[in-house]
Amino acid sequence: MLVFVTGTVASAPLAQPSQGLATLPATEPIFAIINGKRVFVRDYDALFATVLRQRFYHGKIPEGQAEIVQKEVADLLISRELLLAAAMRQGLKPEAGKFEQMVAAYDARYAAAPEWQQRRAQLLPEIKEQVERQNLIEQYEKSVRHVPRPTVKEARAYYEQNPALFTQPEKLRLSVILLKVDPAASKEIWEKARADAQAIYARIKAGADFAEQARQHSKHESAIRGGDLGYLHGGMLTEALQSAVNKFAVGVVNEPLITLEGAAIYRLEERAPAKLQDFAAVQVRAQDLLERDKAEQLWRKTLDELRAAAKIEMMQPITK
Repeated sequence: MLVFVTGTVASAPLAQPSQGLATLPATEPIFAIINGKRVFVRDYDALFATVLRQRFYHGKIPEGQAEIVQKEVADLLISRELLLAAAMRQGLKPEAGKFEQMVAAYDARYAAAPEWQQRRAQLLPEIKEQVERQNLIEQYEKSVRHVPRPTVKEARAYYEQNPALFTQPEKLRLSVILLKVDPAASKEIWEKARADAQAIYARIKAGADFAEQARQHSKHESAIRGGDLGYLHGGMLTEALQSAVNKFAVGVVNEPLITLEGAAIYRLEERAPAKLQDFAAVQVRAQDLLERDKAEQLWRKTLDELRAAAKIEMMQPITK
């Protein structure tokens, strides 16, 4: 079956076009009544299918998460209806050209699909409705999120209250000699790599140059640079390696470690501690982050107020 998906914009993804309003049965099941407006089960089902395709591989919900996703979709659907109503109360109108752009995208995407050509005229009214509804929600969200640019004084206060956001993490400069081993290799091959690494380590301890040993024996791409990995920061190393590096002393060659890639000899060249950046260097970023946070807080407050003031009657169970 050909599926027409319009994508994700603003607060909620657009659902796929269904069978068209003109063909709906008079007794179509109602999912909820929101401030007197009926929302049908087909609306929930279409949004649920769209969320599945966009969020989960092969459209399959991980075990044990079905009820959570169903409730999220119901909440998303309710929020979308409340936002649409708010946009209409504000007097917003669909922006010109949005529908035409969407149709052009469909025409390009499904140019070779006979089903699209056959159903195009039937689907266009519903696509138009979806695009215009979503555009109104986008405009409303943009208007709500529009907040004044924070002053330098406000940004400085935010900077002082959130130092972690403006602190350069600790940087490490490492060098390595790696004797690569296939993870599926035999125990004997792994033991040989360990023994070879131990021999290289012993030569370095006896006075051999680390960089020269790396150029001769390392199978890591850094070998051409004498094993120099450059500067690394938190999150770039595996948990096990980071734990080991935390105990390294600068300039000391450490005994071989067995890693996922093979046997490795590390030397910590430099450890630059975490450093709080000067406000002058991050002022614009502080203003950007504070502006974003204010906009998000205002948006969440608006959603909560819309929900609190709404009369919502659930006509169907959320979980299925």
